[in-house]
Amino acid sequence: MLQRMRKIIGATADAIGKRLTPRLRELRTALAPAAASMRARYRKLEPRERVLLQVAGGVLALFLLFNLVYLPVQGALGGLGDRIQQRQHDAVEVARMMRTYQRLRIDLATMRTRTVAASGDFSLFSVVEQALTRAPGKDRIGSITPAEKTLPGGMKQYSVDLKLNQLTLGQVVDTLYGLSALNIPVTVSTLHITRRSQDTHTFDVEMTCVALGRNA
Repeated sequence: MLQRMRKIIGATADAIGKRLTPRLRELRTALAPAAASMRARYRKLEPRERVLLQVAGGVLALFLLFNLVYLPVQGALGGLGDRIQQRQHDAVEVARMMRTYQRLRIDLATMRTRTVAASGDFSLFSVVEQALTRAPGKDRIGSITPAEKTLPGGMKQYSVDLKLNQLTLGQVVDTLYGLSALNIPVTVSTLHITRRSQDTHTFDVEMTCVALGRNA
């Protein structure tokens, strides 16, 4: 197969050469008088004029070399450098995304271990209410609003919005500790503490407690 292709290519080259040879001869013959005339004029020039002409020819040759050879090669190398730089940037970005993926995968695995047991009768409302009854006390509870939301991957998010009134700083600490010490993983996702204007030693607290569970 390769030999056949070589024969075809060789035959094609020979045919092109045979076609071009007569034309090249004709062109050379047509330009011969002009070339002879230019050589004769060059011989008649003074040595200084010949030097100047040689310098001009060298400058022209450098100009053509610069524009027809150097600039195209430089442009090709510049484009190659840009592509290499882009590939390096892409590699760094992929590495960063892989690190992010690994971190999220670990976080997801940790989150799945910190879930409440699958049960149809689980109530975060009841768990949090009992904890608040112990500290800071039921009389400090302004409101408790429960909510549930189904998440992708067979998960369910339980949340409770709380408003607690007139807590001392010690009661705020006891409340947060009591919620963190529960036997189920409850997270305080938002916390806002406002000093009361009537009594600067007490605070109103708004918070959201969240727990994750698997769908029963």
